[in-house]
Amino acid sequence: MSPVFGDIKANVKRTVELIDKTDADLLVLPELFNTGYQFVDKQELVELAEEIPNGYTCKELYQVAQKKDCFIVAGLAEKDGDNFYNSAVLIGPQGFVGLYRKAHLFYEEKLIFTPGDLPFPVFDIGKAKIGLMVCFDWVFPEVSRILALKGAQIICQPANLVLPFCQRTMVSRSIENRCFSITCNRVGSEKRKEEALKFTGMSQVASPKGEILLQLEEAGEYSKAVTIDPTLAGDKYITKHNHVLADRRTDLFEELLR
Repeated sequence: MSPVFGDIKANVKRTVELIDKTDADLLVLPELFNTGYQFVDKQELVELAEEIPNGYTCKELYQVAQKKDCFIVAGLAEKDGDNFYNSAVLIGPQGFVGLYRKAHLFYEEKLIFTPGDLPFPVFDIGKAKIGLMVCFDWVFPEVSRILALKGAQIICQPANLVLPFCQRTMVSRSIENRCFSITCNRVGSEKRKEEALKFTGMSQVASPKGEILLQLEEAGEYSKAVTIDPTLAGDKYITKHNHVLADRRTDLFEELLR
């Protein structure tokens, strides 16, 4: 998607149209898909952020999730009292399932958003166990590892990527944790401040073996689906003698706690 900054209703309408034409059990949308990304100041965020799950966007996503009998992961700006988070929600046919607030804020996000205060979550949706992260969390391998340790078969990553190497790194995250990953990245550009941002697109699905099962283009708004077997993420053996979780030398990991 290429959201129009600030036009929540138009962005959500376009999203619902894309979902309506897609047959899938699970769909992942970009980070901040309903507002756009480049806020000029905190006041814009205050005006555009919504409460979760009672805001306009979540209600609209619930309606289409119910209609399509699917689950949707979506990134949006959350208002919670005086705090404003860069969040991801999981919504299903029965309504709101869960929430994650971005822990690792990127660049000027630090000037307006509150750092996330929730644990890295995994949700059981029946056909799969879904872990949530948002965009810049990819830089920190501990995030995907924690999700894998909690049983995530699929890591869903709403994103607004501007750096050129995240998509490749998420393939490594899938390999080192033997799980699927879905990166949904926006396309297009925004120049609402002196510095223009160009988003890299190339949304993808990677397998536990590092195969890129689906990758989209750098530009263009559309959705595609691929069939996966989430149970393959239960096999943590990278060779018959090497289990990627059990082989960890946690006795030597003390430095990670500093």
